[in-house]
This record gives sequence, structure tokens and C-alpha cells, in this order.
Amino acid sequence: MSARAELSARGSHRLRSAGVVAFAFFANAIVTTITDQIFHILDVYPPWGQPMHEPALNALALSYRIVFAVLAGYLVARLAPAAPMRHVLVLGTLGLVAASIAAFVTITRYDLGPAWYPIAIAVTALPAVWLGGQLHARRAR
Repeated sequence: MSARAELSARGSHRLRSAGVVAFAFFANAIVTTITDQIFHILDVYPPWGQPMHEPALNALALSYRIVFAVLAGYLVARLAPAAPMRHVLVLGTLGLVAASIAAFVTITRYDLGPAWYPIAIAVTALPAVWLGGQLHARRAR
């Protein structure tokens, strides 16, 4: 294989890897938002923009976010072109960073609910995605 072909193949591999991680990240965000919207429409949650201080409702939201993060970890491991757990760790790290920024903003600027909720989302992001990757690895064996 020529050096040019090798560089092209490596670039294509990286592009596919980035695409897989981005797909899983945004799929998780979209499914979570759709689920949130369903609960708002059903009047389980208060209207958008209003605080949600009820611990049971926050626990409900956290529970399906964890489930969706596990599924995203499984998905990224399943679709990864190589090194599935490396892709899982990248996705989990992106989730941790995004959730940490969101937690900081929501806690310091808005009164949308208890502070433990966005902190819990950040804390569970990486372990949940990792669990999904492990479930894929176990199934692949």
C-alpha cells in the first residue's frame, strides 16, 4: 500500500470513528429530548422553563437518561470500526464534559430544580456509557 493510500485509509477511518461517536451522542440527546417532551405533553412534568423540584420526577428523568446513556455506549461500541471501548470512552468523556458544563450553567444561572440532578447526570455519564460498551463486549464474546 502506498503512503498516500495509507494516509487516505487512516483519514477515512478517523472520519468514520468521529461520525460514529457524533451519531451516538446526538442520538442520545434526541431520544432524551423526545422523552422529555412526551412527559411535558402528558403533564407529568411542568411546562418547559418552569422549575421541577419534585424529587420523584427528577429521579424519573435521571433514570431514563442513564438507560439511554447505556444504550448509546452499546451503540457506539457496536458501530465502531475498531477499538470499540476507545470509542466508548470518547463518547463518555464528551458526555461528562457536556453534562458538567450544563450542570454548572443550570446551577449557577437558573432555578430549574435541585442541584443534585444535573450533578448526577454528569457523574453518571461516563459509567453509564462504559456499561453499554461492556454489554456489547460481553455479547460479542
